[in-house]
Amino acid sequence: MRQVLIALAAMTFCVVSIHAQPGTCSGMTPGQLTSLNGYVPFPSSNLWNTDISTAPVDPNSAKYINFIGGSTTVHADFGSGLYDGQYMGIPYQVVTGTQAKVPVKLGAYASEDDPGPAPVPADALIEGYPKPGDGDRHVLVLDNGGCWLYELGNAHLTNGNWSADAASVFDMTVNEQRPYTWTSADAAGLSIFAGLARYDEVAAGIIRHALRFTVPQTREAFTPPASHWASSITNPSAPPMGMRLRLKSTVDISSFSKPNQVILTALKHYGLILADNGSAVFITGAPDDRWNNDDLHNLGSLTASDFEVVQMSEIYTPSNVPAGTAPKISSFTANPASPMPGQLVTLSWTVTGSEYNIVTPLIGAVRGSSIVITAPATNTTYTLESTNQYGRTKKTVTLQ
Repeated sequence: MRQVLIALAAMTFCVVSIHAQPGTCSGMTPGQLTSLNGYVPFPSSNLWNTDISTAPVDPNSAKYINFIGGSTTVHADFGSGLYDGQYMGIPYQVVTGTQAKVPVKLGAYASEDDPGPAPVPADALIEGYPKPGDGDRHVLVLDNGGCWLYELGNAHLTNGNWSADAASVFDMTVNEQRPYTWTSADAAGLSIFAGLARYDEVAAGIIRHALRFTVPQTREAFTPPASHWASSITNPSAPPMGMRLRLKSTVDISSFSKPNQVILTALKHYGLILADNGSAVFITGAPDDRWNNDDLHNLGSLTASDFEVVQMSEIYTPSNVPAGTAPKISSFTANPASPMPGQLVTLSWTVTGSEYNIVTPLIGAVRGSSIVITAPATNTTYTLESTNQYGRTKKTVTLQ
């Protein structure tokens, strides 16, 4: 028996029937930098989407703000047009459930990556487009058919084939947690897209989630919703990944433009979540030609001292990373196990303790406990990878 890669012609299918309504995953408009039409990824209980306007202040708030630099000005790291030949911000694209899933060759963080395949179009926008250069090169894809979010870091398209140093998939219907100490396409192990400021939200008059921000130095520590640190600094005043800033309720925002008031209101209700090392208090958003760069620059009248740190429940360091049980796969079977080429086959699994499951090759992220595929023409081994916050478990089945 030979283990082989299936030819692209041997397609697998998982049909999801969802009515396209505003405020739902299927209601997102397909295309590049399109509107989500009121949809907010992840449940309302997700930490990205939790209103923290009345949450207590962290007892060490002043120390964290002083470490960042109280006089550091806020900067919108997104806008319209080009800067040094690149669009400003992190782009994204919405695809439908019919978008072909393609392999992604994994690089530097392969042991912590989600293997795919992923529905990444050949024309997907790479951060820094049209000349991405040697930057972070993020690629973000939202699937409005299956309600999955795919994120790549240091992504490259070479001869029609995608590769990336980091790859993660997020189930937008649940409160998914990356395994503790694992990265994602973001240094903190977070979803990048969940924290972007987008023009379609500002135009609608409300942002209902926290925004992503960076600082130059972070601690060798993380706090939920983050899962990963990217530092060797142990200074307890250095902010951990996942730390949340909140614009103080006493800050008067009435003199700002209406679009900026939408952003600043979100910072009072949902705050900023620390996601990566970078420039101090740089807020991340998606590029859009409708942004007014001069107006966004007015956010720079605010400083870090206008914010406070929301109380953190737990701060995890190398000495107290949570330990637990990875998912248990009781069974992974194929029926029939020896099909004729082109025959329908049901792959079934019994898994406990999993947050999301991926079947490779060519199938990708799956829900439920089974999927029907078309048997390939050659012997093929399928791998089920089940993941939760404590790790990943794998099991294989071979069609002969």
